[in-house]
Amino acid sequence: MTKAEAKFQADLRRFGCVVCRKYHGLESPAEIHHMLRGGRRIGEMYVLPLCYMHHRAGRDDDECVSRDHNQRRFEEAYGTEEELLDWVKECSKESLHG
Repeated sequence: MTKAEAKFQADLRRFGCVVCRKYHGLESPAEIHHMLRGGRRIGEMYVLPLCYMHHRAGRDDDECVSRDHNQRRFEEAYGTEEELLDWVKECSKESLHG
């Protein structure tokens, strides 16, 4: 991982979970979710900040859908990964690119 990639991911962790922030107005600690294409990571700059519950808790109910449990349901509930990454970048332009 390059220094720029490490900084980008650290900035995303500080931003917090994109789903909690966008849909619930909450700030919650985030871990990095690597976006996949064909079952492979796209790259270190194609990542989302997700809390444990929205990342890998295995939930799929009315209250929460975990990405690693069911990508299709996650994207139905919250938008595509690309849309979420664009939203994070737009919301935090100064901190991510400054």
